[in-house]
Amino acid sequence: MSLTEKLQPLFIIIAISVGLALGQIKWVAENALSFVVPSLTVMLYGVFLDIPFDRLGNAFQNYKVTGLSLGINFLWTPVFAWGLGAIFLRDSPDLWVGLIMLMVTPCTDWYLIFTGIAKGNVALATALLPWNLILQVVLLPIYLVVFAGTLVDINATILLESVMLVLAVPMLLALATKWLLPRWVGFWLQIPLKIASGQTLLLCLAIAAMFASQGLIVIQRPDLLLKMLVPVLIFFSINFLSSQIIARLGNFSYEEFACFSCTTLARNSPISLAIATSAFPERPLVALALVIGALIELPVMVLVSQFLLVLRSRRYSSRQGS
Repeated sequence: MSLTEKLQPLFIIIAISVGLALGQIKWVAENALSFVVPSLTVMLYGVFLDIPFDRLGNAFQNYKVTGLSLGINFLWTPVFAWGLGAIFLRDSPDLWVGLIMLMVTPCTDWYLIFTGIAKGNVALATALLPWNLILQVVLLPIYLVVFAGTLVDINATILLESVMLVLAVPMLLALATKWLLPRWVGFWLQIPLKIASGQTLLLCLAIAAMFASQGLIVIQRPDLLLKMLVPVLIFFSINFLSSQIIARLGNFSYEEFACFSCTTLARNSPISLAIATSAFPERPLVALALVIGALIELPVMVLVSQFLLVLRSRRYSSRQGS
């Protein structure tokens, strides 16, 4: 990992603190929200630049892990997330919608880091990445209509416009940039590369703006963190246990198991956050739930990657030795 990647959790905590402090200034609190979508849109352009779309076919060289991973992420997890919300967030529909949006968007960047830390199959994880991205772009509006449409009012036109603005436009620009890159030289070549390398800064800017605009709610409602904590931890626990059972039944190697665990656990909150801010401007708790979810996810994924290494040294080393 680069130094920036290693320090990303610290940067996010600092961004939250700065946002809460700036939120005490009335003008900042009233206008900060307008910075969230532009920051995340540019950040996602950088994310899409890093997506290896030319490796789409590589994922199905290991059809067993790929098929099960996509099935868990796009069939099981949406239903599971809705059920967790029904149990724990029935009296908080905005948090429930935020939980659904967090869970139905599998990660397209961080899980590579954690797969690498856990000594998993990073090549397979990279090949899965564009499929995770393409399917969530296509399915997220459908999930929102099906699972969240009964909880809050959803304007289909605004939702589609938000998806186009936040996801489709940066994706198309990234694809165009990749096509043009071989023809560019000198200074112009460096512009998209610098944007791609500034993803952490843009994410922190968006998070700081979110907490600056909603800081009063966070301070007045510390119970929101507790409300999100239980269903998010149950999600990670159940899915991790399920990944172990599936890995045993499928006779996965350790490298496949580590990749499978990370890609079915890590979530892609920046994409959901951008959509939530754009599609639900009058419901700030939806976006706030996504930020809270990401805060819970970071330490959990660190613990998961370390626990995977323990399993590797105990269970899988003894299996290979026999």
